[in-house]
Amino acid sequence: MDEPVVIARRFNGPPDSGHGGYACALLARLFDFAAEVTLRAPPPIERPLDVRRGEDGSATLWDGETLVAEGRPATVEIEPPRGVTLEEAEAAARECPWLEHHPFPTCFACGPQRAVGDGMHEFPGPVAGRPGVWATPWLPDASLADESGEVLPVFVFAALDCPSAAGAIDAAGVAMTEHVHVLARLTGQVLGPVRAGDPQVVVAWPIGSEGRKRRGGVAVFNGDEVVALGEALWIALQDPARFRAAATG
Repeated sequence: MDEPVVIARRFNGPPDSGHGGYACALLARLFDFAAEVTLRAPPPIERPLDVRRGEDGSATLWDGETLVAEGRPATVEIEPPRGVTLEEAEAAARECPWLEHHPFPTCFACGPQRAVGDGMHEFPGPVAGRPGVWATPWLPDASLADESGEVLPVFVFAALDCPSAAGAIDAAGVAMTEHVHVLARLTGQVLGPVRAGDPQVVVAWPIGSEGRKRRGGVAVFNGDEVVALGEALWIALQDPARFRAAATG
């Protein structure tokens, strides 16, 4: 068994549970950040979670006897759309529906109530003239980097999470604020380094939808280079109150 991990309160998604992408990244790091991680329960914050390795090469995250997440090595076999310029991403982010109506306004990655430098400030919005393409800038803070200024891969992996929701929800043909969604599975791969203070562009797009399940693709671009790539499964909640979701418009 590996050393227990703790999700600090800073890295929340819903008010009382961990950010899904960050929780997934805690297992993905066991596979060199090329992994498929499925969330089985809301990740608790501020208490030790056990990491257990399976004989089949998988790994799991446990809160006592409750299975929180399970992961396995994987690569991402999808082709992202062409990149979006920083200026286009900035314009798209200004149209992000979550800026006005967010179910989890203090989310570490996409919560509009987080201070600059505290949250990741990823606000995916529709890219003008490109139906089905969503984008947001991401300016990684120095607090997410090591002493050399390179952003820790756990945060690059986590950056795939929230923007992917925009593409996944778009796949269902509903508005981002029409239902409350949570991450169920993230298959991600960190492909290159990211420097703190260097603006990245995160692009998302729809893949498919069935019932309450929505799937979207996501890529982090550093200029023309894809430095992280992912595919995410999101679930429209039947009981948003379970996650203390705020009312959306």
